[in-house]
Amino acid sequence: MIQDIQEQVAEPVQTIVQKLEGWLDSFISLIPNMAVTLLLLVIFLVLAKFGSKLFKKLFSKTSNNKALEQLFSTVIYAAILSIGLFIMLGVLGLNKALTSILAGIGVIGLALGFAFQDIAANFLSGIILAFRRPFKIGDIIETKDIMGKVTRTNLRDTVIETFQGQEVYIPNKDFLQHAFYNFSALEKRRIDIAVGVSYADDLDQVEEVVLGVIKNLDGIIDKDNIVFDYAEFDTSSINFNIRFWIKYPGDPNYFNMKSKAIKAIKSAFHEQDITIPFPIRTLDFGIKGGQKLSQMELNMNGATKDVN
Repeated sequence: MIQDIQEQVAEPVQTIVQKLEGWLDSFISLIPNMAVTLLLLVIFLVLAKFGSKLFKKLFSKTSNNKALEQLFSTVIYAAILSIGLFIMLGVLGLNKALTSILAGIGVIGLALGFAFQDIAANFLSGIILAFRRPFKIGDIIETKDIMGKVTRTNLRDTVIETFQGQEVYIPNKDFLQHAFYNFSALEKRRIDIAVGVSYADDLDQVEEVVLGVIKNLDGIIDKDNIVFDYAEFDTSSINFNIRFWIKYPGDPNYFNMKSKAIKAIKSAFHEQDITIPFPIRTLDFGIKGGQKLSQMELNMNGATKDVN
């Protein structure tokens, strides 16, 4: 009975010992491969770092786009390490493990793609913007009623400093999905001013005075492209528009130049006795069913007499 028990215990113990001996033999046989793998790891780490620095050095000579430089240097670093990983796993004989790892990464990547699709969209949009470069640092842009200067940009968002002094972070995908204005691309901007003059004024004189005032202002560019046009007969005035160009962004800036033009037009009208009329309302008491003003006065006088 005891001998039977000893035989039953000895058999699994022997199996375990054989397994351990097999693992030890495999480990000993893999020691050279592991040494080679550690050496390859050091080599590929050095190569990845060197390749990333070399790319940054070459890229900086052709472009000053820091976002693209950082992106591609990171991609090169990861690519070199990935190649090294494939080689090291092959040296260790873990090709099947590599296949399982890649399958797992694919599933995880798919799940993360659905979970962080907005982040991925902004990242891809940042790459597209980095290539297309529709604006650069320092440009004045406007999107979704937000206007200001581009202070910095990366692969996720663009930072705009508004004229009111706030920093606004705008996701990069918004620049691809919605229209935006770049006021710095052409380095000029048009100012439109609407003015009304009296019906009694000479319209040719008004046009001559306004064009002379605008052409003599400092900061006006493209003086041959100044546009003057009468727009409409309004209730108490004849309205016109004056349109002219200034360097933008620049000095004088948009608001100062517009203010300067308005003051200059007002002063010139005062000197030439040209009137900018107030709204006028005409009261007609003689229409059908109404009562003349003179009759109203008589009635009021009568009422006054009765009161007295």
